[in-house]
Order: sequence, then C-alpha cells, then structure tokens
Amino acid sequence: MDEKRQYKYADTETALNELESKGFTKDFNKESHLIIADPGSFKIMYIYRYEGMSNPDDESTVYGIEHSGHALKGVFVAGNLSFDEDDAAKVLLQLEIEGRKEELE
Repeated sequence: MDEKRQYKYADTETALNELESKGFTKDFNKESHLIIADPGSFKIMYIYRYEGMSNPDDESTVYGIEHSGHALKGVFVAGNLSFDEDDAAKVLLQLEIEGRKEELE
C-alpha cells in the first residue's frame, strides 16, 4: 500500500531538518536535470509550505521526493510557485496536482 503524501506547514529550515532526519539527503536543486528528464520516476512524499507573515514573496515549498529508479531520497526547495521559472519546480507542481487528483478518486 502506498504511503499517503503528507502536507506540513513549516519554515524552510525546519522542513529541511525534519526531512534530513528521515533520510532525505540528496539536494535535487543541484540535480534538477534528473527531475526534468524523467518526472515519472519521482514521487512526492512530503510537502512543506511556508508563507511569510507579511510578504507573499517569502513563500516557499519544500518537497521531500523519492527517485524510484535509483532509490534516492532528497529535497527540492521552490520559491513562490506562482512566479517560479525553474522547470523542475514546474514539474514538481504538476506532480503535486496529479497526486491530489489521485487522492480524491
């Protein structure tokens, strides 16, 4: 049975520390080409969101993701997703949307 994706609300540092303690050690921001090249091999396990108290630009999303082909567990940090131009962030946002649809079915 698949583990249900977990949504949490925390600042980026807290999210990264919690995920590291769970074995999510790979920095996929440095290896974003892997996400872009083969999005279907990634699964989002955790999503941490942080929204600044007064400035929407302070928003960040930390994804705890697994790569099935290489048994890698790591993180990807995205800024404000509505303005993020990073292709890997767009791929992860699409995977998040698809995952929510599956949860609703």
